[in-house]
Amino acid sequence: MQLAGVCGAGGSLRTQSSLCASCSQLINLKTSWQTEGRRRGGRAQEEEKWVPCTKLGRLVQQGKIKSIEQIFQHSLVIKEYQIVEFFLGSALKDEVMKIMPVQKQTRAGQRTRFKAFVVVGDFDGHVGLGVKCAKEVATAIRGSIILAKIAIVPVRRGYWGNKIGKPHTIYTKVTGKCGSVSIRLIPAPKGAGIVAAGTPKKVLQMAGIADVYTCSTGSTKTLGNFVKATFYALSHTYGFLTPDFWAETYFVKSPMQEFTDFLAKPYKAYEPAHVEEKPAY
Repeated sequence: MQLAGVCGAGGSLRTQSSLCASCSQLINLKTSWQTEGRRRGGRAQEEEKWVPCTKLGRLVQQGKIKSIEQIFQHSLVIKEYQIVEFFLGSALKDEVMKIMPVQKQTRAGQRTRFKAFVVVGDFDGHVGLGVKCAKEVATAIRGSIILAKIAIVPVRRGYWGNKIGKPHTIYTKVTGKCGSVSIRLIPAPKGAGIVAAGTPKKVLQMAGIADVYTCSTGSTKTLGNFVKATFYALSHTYGFLTPDFWAETYFVKSPMQEFTDFLAKPYKAYEPAHVEEKPAY
């Protein structure tokens, strides 16, 4: 995991004296997050068995659905982050874009919580964004990662000129807007690179885009809105009906309809373990 950005209250991460009281726990965040599993004696590495709670999760676990593109094709709602982990696995990376303290005035005083912005992607056409607010930084990051995996979307990539090699840029011009921030993505030739500010550049890299031009307006210093606008623009890449999608398509049954008989059967979460009987002496 990578930690990007600065303290939301305006302080830097250089010295403890320059931090506000509510952000002092951010100093050792990265070290404590990486060594969490070792301090628990390696328990973090022992993942619990996934028990799906939805019909889609059952189909994925039993191998009825072969790829995550099949889920996107039928517009099925992903409600379990384990589904995304099942298909993308170790290729999925996450990055903390910003952690900012937010306060609420109550009768007892100000209540401070932490808001985390996390972007996940496999650098190959899939990206997600998660935002979570919690009392502790680690809880906010953990929740943001889960929400980002659930909100993952496909990104359509294409070519600027001749179709040589792998797709390297976005297919068409797209625009995303959040608050006052608006960003426009424009296809670019090979070798141009990602011509963008630091915030959207990280999101575009995790989406697997190598060359693109950008044009942003509004209060781009509001990092949360800037990240959301970039994510919305990438999610619109499959919303444009280009001529290559005009061909006649044939109806394909949804997995929910195709495997109706399988889903009608009761689901057994755990199979009874075989216990060897010891001989009596």
